Amino acid sequence: MKNRVNIYEAKTHLSELIKKVQETGEPYTICKNNKPVVDIVAHKDVAKDFDPLKQDPKLKGSAVYLCDPLESTEDLWPEEYR
Repeated sequence: MKNRVNIYEAKTHLSELIKKVQETGEPYTICKNNKPVVDIVAHKDVAKDFDPLKQDPKLKGSAVYLCDPLESTEDLWPEEYR
């Protein structure tokens, strides 16, 4: 279960909150009017050779198309959504 803190308490005790997240690794959710707004999570370093645009070889050929992506899909949508 996530730890929840209201926005006033988070503002007042931000450094303590950050220290707890850093030490335990558990995320905290900051709420406004009892609705979640922001999650505070521990930072994770990304590998220096990471390229977000490079395709993962494990995913190669895993995409499944239900139709030809170059053809019109207008007839697949119900009339009220066209």
